[in-house]
Amino acid sequence: MKAASPGAAGFEALLASAQAHASRREFPQAIAACEAALKLRPNDADSLVQLSYLHSLSGHYRLGRDCALQASRSGTTSPKVLAELVQRLRTFNALPELQECIARLRPLSNIPIPLLIAIAAQLSYVNMSGQAIEYLDEARRGDPDYPATLLARAQVLIYLGRFDEAARDIDRALRRAPQIAHGYWLRSMLGAGFARPGDAAAIRSQLARPDRTPADVALLGFALHRTLDERGEHAEAWQALSLACRAKRSSMQYGIAETIALADALVSLPTHPGTACAVPDGTATPIFIVGMHRSGTTLLEQLLDGSPQVRGIGELYDFTSAMREATDHHCRGVIDATIVERAAGADLADAGRRYLQGIAWRLEGEPFFTDKLPSNFLNLDFICRALPQARILHMVRDPVETCFSNLRELFSDANPWSYDQLELAAYYRQYRRLMAHWHTVWPGRILDVDYARLTREPEAVMREVAAFCGIAFDPAMLEHRSRSRGVATASAVQVRDRVTVRGQPKWAPYREYLQPLIGALAD
Repeated sequence: MKAASPGAAGFEALLASAQAHASRREFPQAIAACEAALKLRPNDADSLVQLSYLHSLSGHYRLGRDCALQASRSGTTSPKVLAELVQRLRTFNALPELQECIARLRPLSNIPIPLLIAIAAQLSYVNMSGQAIEYLDEARRGDPDYPATLLARAQVLIYLGRFDEAARDIDRALRRAPQIAHGYWLRSMLGAGFARPGDAAAIRSQLARPDRTPADVALLGFALHRTLDERGEHAEAWQALSLACRAKRSSMQYGIAETIALADALVSLPTHPGTACAVPDGTATPIFIVGMHRSGTTLLEQLLDGSPQVRGIGELYDFTSAMREATDHHCRGVIDATIVERAAGADLADAGRRYLQGIAWRLEGEPFFTDKLPSNFLNLDFICRALPQARILHMVRDPVETCFSNLRELFSDANPWSYDQLELAAYYRQYRRLMAHWHTVWPGRILDVDYARLTREPEAVMREVAAFCGIAFDPAMLEHRSRSRGVATASAVQVRDRVTVRGQPKWAPYREYLQPLIGALAD
């Protein structure tokens, strides 16, 4: 066997040193070691990806992004490196570069199944479900019974509204691997029409296994809650929901004080009357749809997408990326106190230009597009200043309905406040405080859209929305069930159903259990 060269040994030693420092959160030392390794191999894609992570962990957005882009230009075809690189590029919203990276791997039959699944996940995260399903179809051809492929494919099929196919993949995966908690959660998302008689018993049996992690318990608990709720067994459904929320909350670090501090910082921003940036020529007009999660934002976007003037794009983190670039800070989540602090010295006009340039490849000539990230309500001051042409629609829904809908939804790690009644109510109060403030600071820039009225009088409300946005009302807006675009949100199933007006709110059978929430919201 050929001995490794001294240079190779030195390179590996430097990378090992970087990893050791990183594990102790000694990021300056880890970065120095990684940079020294790159001097020996200047275009090593794996080292560039690791250095990108280190810069991000240190809060340096621009350096992290530059390293990821350099890695994408290296031409690497290593499955191990690309699995991490596509995730990095997605983090920085470098989506054309991400697509170039994966295009050079074609034909799809040459790509290993784990990498096909990894690529599909990143495409799905950026609302490219139509492209993601191609990679998962290929993975399924390669191994029709691999549970990881079947469940990933089922998730994307749900986003695409192909529910029968999704149900078949879930059934097939659970027959092969009944211990996988994710399968039961996905099936529960499909609703009562796809339930099996033994679902509740099967989920309880899986919950009884001694090796369950908090993540497993959360998935199974939320699945059991939905299953029992649809059967009208509300007392047991509440027990399942409480178990699921405790499990999910136990794995998350969060304190309401950080939300209050962020809201304080935003409210304390100096007002800038008349200082909005100039509008670049020839650019499309963004329509931001904001509010609490589960307030009806997906429905509103689906209705707007019926207009030939509007491109419905979904939940985007592109404005957050533009603010991270402008402030050179890699925040966790949509925004943090550091971005607020640095925004005073940031070039918001450039942030607006970057945002629009980053969106342009998604459009096909439409003069308007939707950006439906509910938590962009935190960014509204910066949006109003950076994008003076932007229209802002604020979905308003009954507080208890909104909060209960959040409580019974399993999100990613983005909403840590949504698994405890008092934390949820406290977050809601800060959200309402901020929206009242933005209405005062930016009068006329925000239109409140009432969810209950939208469901009762969809045409009247959509005419008002269209007039506010500066588009023509089109009757096709009301035919939202005919849309074929992917909907990668928690409302993927619900939004494809007819709009219904409930006789009583969904939370009513749980009133006795929701007294802490109801009391805190009324305080």
